[in-house]
Amino acid sequence: MLRVLSTHLFLNHRLHPGLLEIAGRSGAQGVEIFAARQHFDYTSREHVTELAEWFASDPLAPYSMHAPMFPDREMGRAGAPGINLLHPEKSRRIDAMDEIKRALEAAEHIPFRHLIVHLGARDDSWSPRTIEYAHTALEHLGAFARPLGVGLLVENLLSEATTPEHLVLILELGHLNNVGICLDLGHAHVTVGIPEAIATLGNRIVSVHFHDNHGQKDEHLWPGDGTIDWPATARLLQSLPTPPAAVLEIGNNLSDPNNAIQSKIEQGFAKLA
Repeated sequence: MLRVLSTHLFLNHRLHPGLLEIAGRSGAQGVEIFAARQHFDYTSREHVTELAEWFASDPLAPYSMHAPMFPDREMGRAGAPGINLLHPEKSRRIDAMDEIKRALEAAEHIPFRHLIVHLGARDDSWSPRTIEYAHTALEHLGAFARPLGVGLLVENLLSEATTPEHLVLILELGHLNNVGICLDLGHAHVTVGIPEAIATLGNRIVSVHFHDNHGQKDEHLWPGDGTIDWPATARLLQSLPTPPAAVLEIGNNLSDPNNAIQSKIEQGFAKLA
């Protein structure tokens, strides 16, 4: 399994080459860039160019980008509405697609291969309209991403609209065979359970977000600090026809000394080795 570090670990800090170097020293083979403006300002030519030049000179690959969840620099704390592709208001859905396309444009300079997409928000319910809105968003974003060499991966969340079963239904009904799945193990642990999620999503799984929790809420803990059965999870993932990329997605913990973070990252990747 390809070892990928999500920059979500450094979310409250501006992403710069020094942080990317921590990933490389910790055994990561790739990076998933978390597109949050206070962290990675995808609207800034200078910031995009800075990272593009670093990736061009380093063996660490820009494997994927996580689509933005908010359009501002405060992650919605100042009142900006979240990016919601399933919002009942058409204008909000259009705004969401436009913001994600702004982030996708970074692929012209940073050659990431996948974009991780959230369909909706935490409390979104399931209905025929969910399927309609999801198809529209994925078809539109896919058409924009394809010339950039980027494929879409939809992520299972904590909502009724994004259970593994419903994600498969969305993709099947829309004949969206070019859209894959990013299986979030932490979200699956809180909801349907990891074994059921893997069984349902099967060979559609291209990457996994892995982090831990206690089965009650989304905590983004280091693997081993919660209740996920990591040996059993590793066996299930390794039994898939094509092993997915393992993307370590931990809550911000930059207060730790760099050497302690490196050790934790190495230990985290070892859980799925």
